[in-house]
Amino acid sequence: MSSSLRPAVTGHAQPTAVLAPDHFTPVSTHLAIAPLVSVVIPAMNEAENLPHVFATLPSWIHEVVLVDGNSTDGTIEVARELWPDVRIVTQTGKGKGDALISGFAACTGEIIVMVDADGSADGSEIVSYVSALVGGADFAKGSRFANGGGTDDMTPIRKLGNRVLCAVVNAKFGARYTDLCYGYNAFWRHCLDKITLDCTGFEVETLMNIRVVTAGLKVQEIPSHEYVRIHGVSNLRAVRDGLRVLKVIVQEKNERRAARRKDVR
Repeated sequence: MSSSLRPAVTGHAQPTAVLAPDHFTPVSTHLAIAPLVSVVIPAMNEAENLPHVFATLPSWIHEVVLVDGNSTDGTIEVARELWPDVRIVTQTGKGKGDALISGFAACTGEIIVMVDADGSADGSEIVSYVSALVGGADFAKGSRFANGGGTDDMTPIRKLGNRVLCAVVNAKFGARYTDLCYGYNAFWRHCLDKITLDCTGFEVETLMNIRVVTAGLKVQEIPSHEYVRIHGVSNLRAVRDGLRVLKVIVQEKNERRAARRKDVR
């Protein structure tokens, strides 16, 4: 890890040699980090929820990248009012996966954090994700079912589906996940060079979780609490999107099997 990516801790007990990076961002009176942190928020007609989302974001993050899916409710204007330096990316395609891919491409920070725009995620948890990354992880994966996590927004059928799909991924790809379909994650930007994101829908999180494991990247789960969407109705459909997630899992397994056969030949 280069000096510009090392965590830097400030305080009387620390020697000045620790402050080697060219820049470091204060997190508290005793802690600073060297990496710049970008937060990507895909949003479509989330103007009412953005005040709640932005209120929890730490002031020390480097930038907020909001990917707007052609909103008609003033989402962009509200975002600029709440966070004047927000970077707006206008989505040209459709779907959450497409929005995230566009947002990732626009980021300038070394660490990228994915946050939903519906108010279900607590931005104050970002420090836990960043701590895991500067501590050695490549990918910090939020989990509602790890010890310390929780959810107020999952129906029994969604919990069952998530558990089954998570078990399948663990068995087929050698992962050790406790949660699969959750959109609160963070990673070093260099991870994008090792995984290819080529799906447009909600299944993008599952695709990322599979490909970071198959790429040999170090994953650390972060306990996270999911709250109920504050305003509006979710676009998530349990059966439809569950089948899309299952399709991604099968496709990834088939591609790995085909690659192994090719190597044998």
